[in-house]
Amino acid sequence: MSTEQELQSNSYLFGANAPYVEDLYEAYLDNPGSVPDQWRSYFDQLQHQPAVDGREATRDQAHAPIVASFAQRARENAFQIRPAQASDQSLAIASKQVYVQSIIAAYRSLGSRIAQLDPLKRRDRPEIPELDPAFYGLSEADLDQIYSATNTYFTKADTMTMRDILKALRDTYCRNVGAEFMHISDPAVKRWIQERLESTLGVPELSVDEKRNILRQVTEAEGLERFLHTKYVGQKRFSLEGGESFIASMDEVVNHAGENGVQEIVVGMAHRGRLNMLVNIMGKMPGDLFAEFEGKHAQSLSDGDVKYHNGFSSDLSTRGGPVHLSLAFNPSHLEIVNPVVEGSVRARQDRRGDAAGDQVLPVLVHGDAAFAGQGVVMETLNLAQTRGYGTGGTLHIVINNQIGFTTSDPRDTRSTLYCTDVVKMIEAPVFHVNGDDPEAVVFVTRLALDYRQQFKHDVVVDIVCFRKLGHNEQDTPSLTQPLMYKSIGTHPGTRKLYADRLVAQGVLAEDEPDQMVKDYRQLMEDGQRTVEPVLTDYKNKYSTDWSPFLGAKWTDHADTGVPLAELTRIGERLTQVPDGFTVHPLVKKLLADRLAMARGEHPVDWGMGEHLAFATLVANGYAIRITGQDSGRGTFTHRHAVLHDQKRERWDDGTYVPLQNVSENQAPFTVIDSVLSEAAVLGFEYGYATAEPNVLTIWEAQFGDFANGAQVVIDQFITSGEAKWGRQCGLVLMLPHGYEGQGPEHSSARIERFLQLCADNNIQAVQPTTGAQIFHVLRRQMIRPFRKPLVLFTPKSLLRNKNATSPLEDLATGTFQPVIGETDAEIVPADVKRVQVCSGKVYYDLVHARAEQGRKDVAILRIEQLYPFAHKSFQAELQKYPNAKELVWVQDEPQNQGPWFYVQHHLYENMSDGQKLGYAGRPASASPAVGYLAKHQEQQRALIEQAFSPKLKSFSLIK
Repeated sequence: MSTEQELQSNSYLFGANAPYVEDLYEAYLDNPGSVPDQWRSYFDQLQHQPAVDGREATRDQAHAPIVASFAQRARENAFQIRPAQASDQSLAIASKQVYVQSIIAAYRSLGSRIAQLDPLKRRDRPEIPELDPAFYGLSEADLDQIYSATNTYFTKADTMTMRDILKALRDTYCRNVGAEFMHISDPAVKRWIQERLESTLGVPELSVDEKRNILRQVTEAEGLERFLHTKYVGQKRFSLEGGESFIASMDEVVNHAGENGVQEIVVGMAHRGRLNMLVNIMGKMPGDLFAEFEGKHAQSLSDGDVKYHNGFSSDLSTRGGPVHLSLAFNPSHLEIVNPVVEGSVRARQDRRGDAAGDQVLPVLVHGDAAFAGQGVVMETLNLAQTRGYGTGGTLHIVINNQIGFTTSDPRDTRSTLYCTDVVKMIEAPVFHVNGDDPEAVVFVTRLALDYRQQFKHDVVVDIVCFRKLGHNEQDTPSLTQPLMYKSIGTHPGTRKLYADRLVAQGVLAEDEPDQMVKDYRQLMEDGQRTVEPVLTDYKNKYSTDWSPFLGAKWTDHADTGVPLAELTRIGERLTQVPDGFTVHPLVKKLLADRLAMARGEHPVDWGMGEHLAFATLVANGYAIRITGQDSGRGTFTHRHAVLHDQKRERWDDGTYVPLQNVSENQAPFTVIDSVLSEAAVLGFEYGYATAEPNVLTIWEAQFGDFANGAQVVIDQFITSGEAKWGRQCGLVLMLPHGYEGQGPEHSSARIERFLQLCADNNIQAVQPTTGAQIFHVLRRQMIRPFRKPLVLFTPKSLLRNKNATSPLEDLATGTFQPVIGETDAEIVPADVKRVQVCSGKVYYDLVHARAEQGRKDVAILRIEQLYPFAHKSFQAELQKYPNAKELVWVQDEPQNQGPWFYVQHHLYENMSDGQKLGYAGRPASASPAVGYLAKHQEQQRALIEQAFSPKLKSFSLIK
């Protein structure tokens, strides 16, 4: 029997050995000469023989059918060939070769399980039978037999003894580095990692200078913590002691990234090690940090924040040239900074035209328990490879203290083997590394950076270390973790272990490590910078100039009108589609209606007002980015910013975006249907807006209440970021709001929550009611010389309410009106006895009821901008009715929700002596809205009756 026949008859072609066969086949496709002759001959046959499904195999054929054909033929041949036809000796050799390949695959997949990763050595390493040759029936004598090693990178030779292969596998995958990458589906990626690890046996080749630098980094990391521990006893700093190798890792990130052409790095991290990062990597003056410990603070911030939340930026000289390094501001909600960093990075990449992500690198530093426990981690990972949110891959570094909070039992912190297992959802490789081996930490950091630059994909470095002190410095961890902290108490420290190692190697003289400690201590005593050189005069041409927006005074007015001729020209462009492009009949009618609006033949509705705002902004050089779960079409099918060819044949073509075709040399318009996420997407857009003030950045909730899922971003960034950190931001939130009988989850955008957060002119809360108002408020957001978040409570039924439309002239000559007075010319001010004040959709309900009842003694005012409250405008309108003795606030929302509790003191402040204030609306409720349509309608009738009732009910206050 020929060798080929033997191969075809052996059962090892399928089952547990299928991955081996598939790897061989993949190697054959890349280079036929890289596989043994008998396999090459067999694979050559596949190019001319039918596969299982009857199709001829080709080099482009999917691998799964090929492997299936292996199994099928093996099963068929097993019944067709008599045992006497096979050579027992050849079969035994071939089987052992497959067992060798199985062991190699097992070490690549499972070697990390027995790697020496824990500096505390608290747990016995598990027994994994698949890593033992005896599991495959291999004897001691077999270990000295020579086998093919063509599918490994341990040696340039084609063969090795089994004993040498085992040693190489253990050195590579089971020492101080544990690699997880076999879950990746792309064989080329797996081979790249295998080559990088196996060719070095997992050990870095470092020069004497590099080793000295690594020791210097861990010495400085330890030195800062010990200095602060003695100088500021008991003050919170979230010490890095036990994880000092993180500083060596970050030093390698900055320098190796610079060598790879990275020019900007944006880092997000929580508390642990943050102060160390600021001083020893970013070059913050120690004296400035000490001043913060002593209670000094910036006078420019109204509130400020604790020192371990503050961000920082600096320009550093690296081995590859200047690199701008930014540390994002971060609240106590740990991982919520992740999408903020990604958004900031994407804005910087867009500004540079860095579509591949070569020049701007995101780095996220995690704690082990938070990485496994916080849902926003998964949400952010899910953004990584999407078109609208990808940043070319993120480097994740986990400072793995092996414990969550001080009182946590590690068995209760997650349900997975590793804290990093969540990243397997996007097939990111993970490099676990013992934090007591700083050289290994630097090695995997360099490897991870190279992987990110090569494949533009996320990658994780998991530094397994410990936490010498408690969760914070006021903590006594031994109260709940006596065994762990008994081990920590006897640990000499990473710096001492590494220093002794270098002395033993002859890299350093015996007294040099101690001298490094003394030198650093002196720098601390003098308050001098430890990072040199920091480039204090470096000018980055891609940096953002925020100076035009700093110190600008609040004003409601902005010249937002656009000449009629220009509105018509742009409107006509917005309603054109390319030749041969077939739009849906409903969209065709919408475009025809919009063309009539652009020509002044029909009044402008909300959708067209929004489109004209976007179009005139991009025509004037303001880029726009709008994202949300249904932003292209619009949740209520009102936008249709993206048109779809009804005759398209493929998924990836057949769309047309009119707003990208407004005029030559226009600014970009980007609209993205986001992933089904609120927290991560809103955090991303906040990060984008804080890094790019010249782009109108909008996040649109599918329904307003969906903002509930992103409340942390709203509370800790959007509404407070300027007060805490001085971070300005022009982000727009579009939150559909309106009581239409759709139940509790699809009615309220929780206006009351936003109004509770309003202070110090921090945000704008606006509820527009006409097409002209949305046009002007969107343009105002960019034209005014300052950037404040804009919360737009957008309508639902008003999108198609003909009474909510505006003449085209209102877009040409008007401006945004924070308060809209009475518009009915038949209402005589002197006859008015009651003034109704409202916001939003209920205005049209009141106008309709007033007409039905024939009431001429009631005037209706609209508050379009709830915050900042426009006192002068409101007072001017109210004073038009000198005989009105009653002022009634009317709202759709329950009494304990909506604007009522916020707005009543503003109303009272502007009332005249003797006027009475009343309330009309739904009664207080635990739920935002009722779920029964009949009850909704009943409540709606009741609040309208209450608004017009001769006697004020529910609330009465006389000024």
